Amino acid sequence: MIKKFKNTHNKWQFWIDRGGTFTDIIGRNPEGKISTHKLLSENPQQYSDAAIQGIRDILSLKSNDQIPIDKIDLIKMGTTVATNALLERNGERTLLAITKGFGDILRIGYQQRPNLFALDIKLPDMLYSEIEEIDERIDIHGNIIKKLDKSGTEVKLKKAFDNGYRSIAIVLLHGYRYKKHENQINLIAKKIGFEQISVSHQVSPLMKIVPRGDTTVIDAYLSPILRRYVNQFENALGTEKKDKGKLMFMQSNGGLTDAHFFQGKDAILSGPAGGVVGMVKTGEKAGFKKLIGFDMGGTSTDVCHYNGDYERTLETQVAGVRLRAPMMLINTVAAGGGSILHFDGSRYRVGPDSAGANPGPACYRNGGPLTVTDCNVMLGKLNPELFPKVFGKNANQQIDVSIVKEKFNVLAKEISNATKKAVSPIEVAEGFLSIAIECMANAIKKISVQRGYDVSKYTLSCFGGAGGQHACLVADSLGMKKIHLHQYAGVLSAYGIGLADSRTINDLAIELNLNKDIIESLSIQFNNLKKQGREEMLAQNLNSEKLRYSSRIYLRYEGSDSALAVRFSEYQEIKSNFENIHQARFGFISPEKLLIVESIQVEVSCPSEHVESKNNKRTKSGTSSIARLNVVMNGDSNPTSFYHRNNISTNDKLIGPAVIIEDTSTIVIEPGWQASINNNFDLILERTEEKQRMSAIGTNVDPIMLEIFNNLFMNVAEQMGTVLENTASSVNIKERLDFSCALFSPTGDLVANAPHVPVHLGSMSESIKTIIRENNKTMMPGDAFLINAPYNGGTHLPDITLIKPVYDEQEEEVIFYVATRGHHADIGGTVPGSTPAYSKHIKEEGILIDNFTLVSKGVFLEEEIYNLLSSGDFPARNIKQNIADLKAQVASAEKGAQELLGVIQNYGLKVVHAYMQHVQDNAEESVRRILDVISDSSFTYKMDDGYQVSVAISVDKKKRSATIDFTGTSDQHPSNFNAPSAICHAAVLYVFRCLVDDNIPLNAGCLKPLKLIIPEHSMINPEYPAAVIAGNVETSQYIVDTLFGALGVVAASQGTMNNFTWGNDRIQNYETICGGSGASAEQNGCSAVHTHMTNSRLTDPEVLEWRFPVRLESFSIRNNSGGDGIHKGGDGVDRRIRFLESMTVNMIAGHRVVPPYGIKGGKPGAVGKNYVIHRDARITELGTKGQIEVVKDDVFVLKTPGGGGYGQYN
Repeated sequence: MIKKFKNTHNKWQFWIDRGGTFTDIIGRNPEGKISTHKLLSENPQQYSDAAIQGIRDILSLKSNDQIPIDKIDLIKMGTTVATNALLERNGERTLLAITKGFGDILRIGYQQRPNLFALDIKLPDMLYSEIEEIDERIDIHGNIIKKLDKSGTEVKLKKAFDNGYRSIAIVLLHGYRYKKHENQINLIAKKIGFEQISVSHQVSPLMKIVPRGDTTVIDAYLSPILRRYVNQFENALGTEKKDKGKLMFMQSNGGLTDAHFFQGKDAILSGPAGGVVGMVKTGEKAGFKKLIGFDMGGTSTDVCHYNGDYERTLETQVAGVRLRAPMMLINTVAAGGGSILHFDGSRYRVGPDSAGANPGPACYRNGGPLTVTDCNVMLGKLNPELFPKVFGKNANQQIDVSIVKEKFNVLAKEISNATKKAVSPIEVAEGFLSIAIECMANAIKKISVQRGYDVSKYTLSCFGGAGGQHACLVADSLGMKKIHLHQYAGVLSAYGIGLADSRTINDLAIELNLNKDIIESLSIQFNNLKKQGREEMLAQNLNSEKLRYSSRIYLRYEGSDSALAVRFSEYQEIKSNFENIHQARFGFISPEKLLIVESIQVEVSCPSEHVESKNNKRTKSGTSSIARLNVVMNGDSNPTSFYHRNNISTNDKLIGPAVIIEDTSTIVIEPGWQASINNNFDLILERTEEKQRMSAIGTNVDPIMLEIFNNLFMNVAEQMGTVLENTASSVNIKERLDFSCALFSPTGDLVANAPHVPVHLGSMSESIKTIIRENNKTMMPGDAFLINAPYNGGTHLPDITLIKPVYDEQEEEVIFYVATRGHHADIGGTVPGSTPAYSKHIKEEGILIDNFTLVSKGVFLEEEIYNLLSSGDFPARNIKQNIADLKAQVASAEKGAQELLGVIQNYGLKVVHAYMQHVQDNAEESVRRILDVISDSSFTYKMDDGYQVSVAISVDKKKRSATIDFTGTSDQHPSNFNAPSAICHAAVLYVFRCLVDDNIPLNAGCLKPLKLIIPEHSMINPEYPAAVIAGNVETSQYIVDTLFGALGVVAASQGTMNNFTWGNDRIQNYETICGGSGASAEQNGCSAVHTHMTNSRLTDPEVLEWRFPVRLESFSIRNNSGGDGIHKGGDGVDRRIRFLESMTVNMIAGHRVVPPYGIKGGKPGAVGKNYVIHRDARITELGTKGQIEVVKDDVFVLKTPGGGGYGQYN
């Protein structure tokens, strides 16, 4: 039976956001009145689909009633269907068709491991199920090197089709620009009968085969899932297609599209993008132009930034998959209402795991764990009488307060026993909540403060079901003073989806120098993209007269990878706008560099029909509370008034503490804040009392503050890293991320080191102490110092460390040091890149810097550093770039100093210094726990030339300490395999940090239980003028594997960085190449990944060929190179580069003679090989290290070692 409706001149609309925990539904009836509804996304006992059920509920349909589709105009939806399929890896079985020689390229990616300290490296599963390598090749100029083998391709694809594949991703090298072969394969696949064909130049027509390939695969993998969901949803509506209302879906780019045009690549941020649109549309209507979005749901929190334009990114990573498609710039942090609470014996932890919708928080009556939501229940901020009754077997019960109190009582006793300090359940709940707040505030800093925006001048736009409970606390943490909560803030993503425009965005790769001559040809290309977008919009039956067009051009400096979008206009205006944006974002411009047009983009939009929705009726009889209950805020329990939002009169002031209840969320007004309702029924919160920035916290260790300070110190180091990455000039720092940033105590001990490059970890401390020792009496505020001396805490000469003292407010006393270490592309020496294979004296490797004042009282001494870098027998080759990178390091250090001073302003110097020590003590205790379970051991590891690293580990169980004795290690090396003692310290620190296997901070505390004995004048403690270039990159790996050999926990990794440097007077390039990791008792080793002391990125193959006169012939996993065993070692890689002009090649490596060892009976991994196949077919072997001149069409073959195996087969 169809329920009858009045006012048939208009129809219903439904706006739906299907989230990870809740599904929000908004219904707008024919009169324009809004109804809201919230359901659990997964509740199989009650309904099969939350969105359909929500529509039925709003229409008050009985279980046997048909949905009256003829009364529905539009259904607009954001959905996590695609995201869930991606996270759970249950998309469509997909075949990857890719250029021959590159079948493993998406698996290898950029060779980085996701967790720096994980011995058992876990990489995300690939989305494709099978690979077919296609025999074809087109070069960067469009020349056909190898014609497509059509018949062979058809045979391969037909075989896959016969094996059940119906989805295919077609990805060819340079296919984004030269489409002939991809189009031919597309036709073959259609002829065979593939149902989903995703072609890379159609899906993501931009350079970089790795993210373009991943995006194409994700499109093929998810699009069939979306089609099935659309069909399922339409079938549930229950009528013939011709009678159905229009179904539209929200895309990641912030625009709607017809359900039948909805693609997998555009679905990942479907729901969150609606929140951004809702924030902007409602915020601007309320008069707010600068907005920080804070969307807190059950599973995670999404944050975004708005200052007049939607911010989008062209490249991001979701669930381990790289995406290269336009999408809203949203930072997601795993801290939501469902984030699970943990106590590890010394620290409180929140997340990253979530209770989700099922079982949900403990209060949901489903056996769930304690979560952030339960904290608010415990504190009285969420009251069972005033919370939706959707729980229990019949989905009609209140939240369960008794189980929450019971679980917090148990947890409080556990914490009290562990810390020997009595804490109450209320204190525990407040403690966990404060940690969650800091986590969310740090997420906001990443999209605002780290990008140069002053958040104190912004309004916090708060939405999502859990956002209102935490808005004031998050704003206080960031120094924000105003909060906007729209009347539908609890369902704002759904509301934004209803307000969103239809939209399509198309890109085209260009890669040409920007000049006046190309503006006309770009205009033609823009017109073609406009025509394409127009046709796509008209295919959705949209009004052509309402279409709007936006044209953007993506520009970057030559040699950079940071493209910025500017509006397309006249040449001079484009150039000026780019420089303004670059200066604002990165703090500098480089007018001497060429500007490259990376790509162009056209956005076509069609505004949604604007229908004014009728607001809920507000009370005219004055504001009245609905309850007065005890609530804990700021540690105090006070009677607090609860109000229903509908009972608050316009412009009445509600003074905190107070709680406002609405149908879809709860809003907590903390003390010092006031709330009022404006004429649009928006809730505006304002801080009326100046927040006391100096928190009343003692100096004794507290497990709550310990976790907060761990995060604070690490966040400062990470912000420094972001500034350095953004402002650096060189590829090495900006793209390969070969740098580290850290904070140090006034005595030079490491406090926090952002997890950048492991070989830098722990090695900077000696450099700081050298600067302190040499400048203690002359150091002044505003000074900064340089050092790269290997004998005073340095690693090798290209790694230049900048050290800045941080003074107190009176500028009398140094209270911290901040430091940045960056690998400079060239620092002089006998060869380009400063990595000579045969150096024997330090001067052959470049300019040695030992305690040089770079900044004096705030003045950058550019002339002095220029003179230093241009001095000596072998001066630096690109001093301008050196200076540009040094200025970036200065900016990074200044950012660290500012952030530290902000922390001190909030907590006070005594407290900050106390926790500086406490975090070290916490790390120290974590290492002592490891010493409790390890035994005395020793190991000697031979290098390819017969030199060796030896170690004996002696554990004193009573003192819970250990001696790490490297006696027996070879004397100082006559060549360049000498590793300064700082590297030995870094290796030991890295190994014991890995053994802890927990998220502890990396600082000096890790080394306190360890006594290191490093023989003088040895290969790991050399003296001037020993050469050290290979010691940093190779001997460091040997030290690590020697330690692991003694400990017996993991087999040897490939044990080398495979340093591959090539160039001539015109160009230079430096690569470190991945290999296999060692197996352990837990799992096989990981193939094709960087291990231990490095984790630098590799340049994308298409970018490599575009920038340099080389052709990457192939890049594949070297199958069966890992050692055999119960658990097999990871495989190395096989990388082949054809040189297209003459160059000098330098190779420094290891394990070309001695294989990486296996343990517990496991077999060793295969040794590496490197050789040149000359164009006349001669072969020249290079061995462990070597230098060779190559000419056009010589091919360099680099085969990296595999990891050792674990365990012997019976």
